[in-house]
Parts: sequence; structure tokens; C-alpha cells
Amino acid sequence: MEKENREHKDSLFVDLFYQDETAKKNLLSLYNALHDTEYQDENVNRKVKIEDVLYKNFKNDISFEVDGQVLVLGEHQSTVNPNIPFRCLLYVGRAYEQLIDKKARYRTTLVRIPTPEFYTFYNGQKDQPLEQELKLSDAFINPVGNNSAELKVKVININSDKAHELLKKCDILREYSQFIDTVRAHSGEESAIKKAIRECIDRGILADYLKRKGSEVENMLIAEYSYEEDIQVKQQEAEQQGRTKGRQEGLILSGRIFQTVKNNPDLTNKQIAAEVGCEPEEVESTRKMFGI
Repeated sequence: MEKENREHKDSLFVDLFYQDETAKKNLLSLYNALHDTEYQDENVNRKVKIEDVLYKNFKNDISFEVDGQVLVLGEHQSTVNPNIPFRCLLYVGRAYEQLIDKKARYRTTLVRIPTPEFYTFYNGQKDQPLEQELKLSDAFINPVGNNSAELKVKVININSDKAHELLKKCDILREYSQFIDTVRAHSGEESAIKKAIRECIDRGILADYLKRKGSEVENMLIAEYSYEEDIQVKQQEAEQQGRTKGRQEGLILSGRIFQTVKNNPDLTNKQIAAEVGCEPEEVESTRKMFGI
């Protein structure tokens, strides 16, 4: 039996598509939906186990190989992070280290490698497009050159109300989305997750899975939402610190402008700006603020 990794917790998404006894079947259904294929043999896909790169301490991503392709899939409930392509770059590098024999790297003949594909399934509550594409090149300091690398991540909104075509093609993904909707519908109520589980079993949504693993699902969701709340709190704290720092820097700049104007009353706004290291508009604003 494989030793459990205690350094991170798996999300419900990871359990359903990667760990559960039905995961191979579910994953194949999702692959077929993404590629309009009709694979039936569950053994056609091979898991690629990677130490967590996309989400620290909480595993929301999976990777697997099918028919000459290596796919990296992640679920995201917070605001879509523009750094996902960079994380995927690190992730797929580690995947290739596992998939390609070390000795093959030094051969003089061309080593064939699985074609990478990257998807993020957005399942958050903030409004996001039905689909969007994140590109690694958006993060480049300098313009893209002829020899620059590129990596694209397709972000698909799987919220039920968005009715993405993928949900029609993949029953298990649709039911997963409906289950999350049901959990949110009961949020704020006592025993909200338990109620959502019972309701979904009655409605035939992930019924067999929830009957087998109801208590585990409850624990996973509690951990998942706690993690998401923690991330949101940290983001809010960072934004507040940024605003505070901005105000402090603004006051310091205004003080410097004020002092420079008082000492050099004959200088123009442009000259003051050059002296202080700011824009002439900021000098004008400070003059109005202090009536100088």
C-alpha cells in the first residue's frame, strides 16, 4: 500500500479524478470530453506523480499521460492566478524527468517526448469568462523573441450556471460542478456539507461516490474551504499592507515636494518634479493641497 503523503491534503477534485477507485474511469471520461475521443480502456492513461508545485500544502492538481500527450489539470476556486503558466512550466519539467529515461537525454538521436497540454478548471464564485487563455510570455520582462519559449493554459469555467460545453460531454465533471453548487446553496446553514451530500444522493448526483465516501468528502471540503479562506485572508492582508505602504510613500513624497517648493518658490512644477523625482502633476496636486 502506498504511503500517504502527510505534507499536503488532497482536494475533492484530486480525489475524484486521481485517487478514488473510480478515478481512472473519471479521468478517461474527462480526457475524451476534452479531445472528442472515445477511449474505453481505462489503462490507456498513466498517472504522473509530481511533488506539489502548483499549490503549496494543498494538492489541487493532477497530471497524467495518454496517447503521447501529458496533461496537467488543476482546479482553482480563488481568483484566477496569472502565474499559473509559470507554475505549469516547473510542473511539466518535473513530469518529463519521470517520463523520459535519464540516459535518453544524452543520445544523439532525437528523443520523442509527450506533447504537453495545460488546463485549469475554474470553480470559484467570482465572475470569470467561460474560457480564457493564460500565456507564459505575458510574464516575460522583454518582448517575445524568435527563440522564446511559450506555454499556454486554457482556463475553463466549470460553474453550472455557465453551462460550458465540456459539462455536457463529461457527466462526472458536470455532477461534480452540481455538487459544489449544492454545497454553496447550503452555506451558512448548520451541517451544510452533510445536507448537501444527502440532497445530492437523493438527486443522483455523484450518488455512488458520496454513499461510499460521505464522511471523507465532508473532511476534504472542510479542509479545502479552510485553505481557500486562508488564501483570501492573506491576499486581503497583502492588499491592505500595499495600500498602507502606498499612503505612507505618498505622504513622504508630498512632504518632500512641500519642502522643495518652500525652499525654491521660483521653480516651476516641472523643475520641482525633476528635483524631487516625481511627475509635474504630483507637484501641482501638492501645491493645491497645501495652498502654496
